[in-house]
Amino acid sequence: MARIAFILLCHKDPKGVIAQANRLAASGDYVSIHFDGRANPRDFDLIRQALADNPSVVFAAKRWRCGWGEWSLVGATLEAVKAAVGAFPQATHFYMLSGDCMPIKSAEYAHAFLDAEDCDYIESFDFFESDWIKTGFKEERLIYRHWFNERTQAKRFYASYEIQKRFNLKRPIPADIQVMIGSQWWCLRRRTVEKVLNFCASRPDVMRFFATTWIPDETFFQTIVRHVVARKELRTRTLTYLVFTDYGMPVTFYNDQYDLLMGQNYLFARKISPEALRLRERLGALWAAKGVHFPISNEATGLFKFLTGRGRVGRRFAPRFWETESSLGRENSLRLVVAKKWHVAKRLTDAIRKSTEIPAVDYLFNEWRANLPDLGGVETTVAKRQRHRRALLRLLFEQFESNRLVICLDPSALHLIEDLMKDKADTRILLIDSEFDEGYIRGHIGRVGLAGPETPSEVVDRLLPTVRADLEHESERLRDMEFAQFYAIAPWRSTEENAVQLAGFLDVLPDTAHKLASTEYLFTD
Repeated sequence: MARIAFILLCHKDPKGVIAQANRLAASGDYVSIHFDGRANPRDFDLIRQALADNPSVVFAAKRWRCGWGEWSLVGATLEAVKAAVGAFPQATHFYMLSGDCMPIKSAEYAHAFLDAEDCDYIESFDFFESDWIKTGFKEERLIYRHWFNERTQAKRFYASYEIQKRFNLKRPIPADIQVMIGSQWWCLRRRTVEKVLNFCASRPDVMRFFATTWIPDETFFQTIVRHVVARKELRTRTLTYLVFTDYGMPVTFYNDQYDLLMGQNYLFARKISPEALRLRERLGALWAAKGVHFPISNEATGLFKFLTGRGRVGRRFAPRFWETESSLGRENSLRLVVAKKWHVAKRLTDAIRKSTEIPAVDYLFNEWRANLPDLGGVETTVAKRQRHRRALLRLLFEQFESNRLVICLDPSALHLIEDLMKDKADTRILLIDSEFDEGYIRGHIGRVGLAGPETPSEVVDRLLPTVRADLEHESERLRDMEFAQFYAIAPWRSTEENAVQLAGFLDVLPDTAHKLASTEYLFTD
């Protein structure tokens, strides 16, 4: 009978990871866990302690600090695979899972399914000939080297790309390799996994090549498996069910979709909402069930496209991502940098990106670029972002794969600040106090359209005290609201005083906060 070693990649929700590992191991299978090196150390300690006495659970020897699009995701997978191969000699199959995955069949059904055919399940389409990549970079993923993370180091990522492109610094693809592409969620036989590991050990040239490709988790295993296994032994599909929205984001499943998920010809599904407690409970019990009949309908994907095409509103396969959530989620932490002087706030967010691992974007509700990652086109309209602000922020949490996010807001957007502070998420405010000299106020009058180049100087002079009072009043109104988690820095305070405020706001170590507070020219106009 098939015995599965689940390769579990996760970065949050320690209680969910513990429950998932115990559930999978209880069916006679195994679990190898890689917990992201960027995650909270206390969460990892909790997981290790809870699973220490379970002989069917092992941990990757090395924890990678994972980032979307980086080699680190492949490195983390290989570490977990190596740990499983060494610890579980009786494992016949190795199945990739994430912390958001849940079974949609019983273990009994899954074992019988894998026993029925001697093959590997992995999406593996020709990189250049297929249309798997819909938009964005294609051959650029391979022919140029990518050392920086596009989401957290966007300027360096694109600067490096432009330099290589300008000087024609293309590199060849290894001559004997046909690059393939597909989903990272695979299920491979033991002998296939062993061949992949042997290939990795014998081909350092190929390893170096993929280590600097972009999004290698969609190409590495897909290419190597096709290289070491006969095509007739491969099934070009994943056994994990996922649906994508028209924005290219995975659909999240909720409590009312249990029957629909059971009817799909897959063994697991992602993403299951962390708030869909009833669905998680039912699917968890399903894995241990015996004698369950699963009539396969495979209706979900077609139904999703039909309903979204007609604009149906609702929780079950909602038509647009912004209708799926009304909250940012209790597990997420939003940090609001509120500053009238945008250039000062941007210097701070730039320093945060360089000195911490906390994703930080700029005035995303005011400016088009705002240091946002590529969100498939949803981010291109400022008005659209404002209308669907919570959905956009949830999307950013997912894109950055982080439960912390820093954004910039203008103090005039008091309604927006108040709205976000009422959310279930851990939301904090950092007010950057400023001094407004006459030159700045005159510039502000022009920027907001109160006066133009032809406006008489005496009219502008009469406006100066009114505008100054209004700018100062914005900060006072914010203070008067007496938010619980309110912090403030100012140019007239000492570096040490500002560092204390930044440490509380960002939840970082004092040395890091002091470095941020010491940012060169932070408050300079």
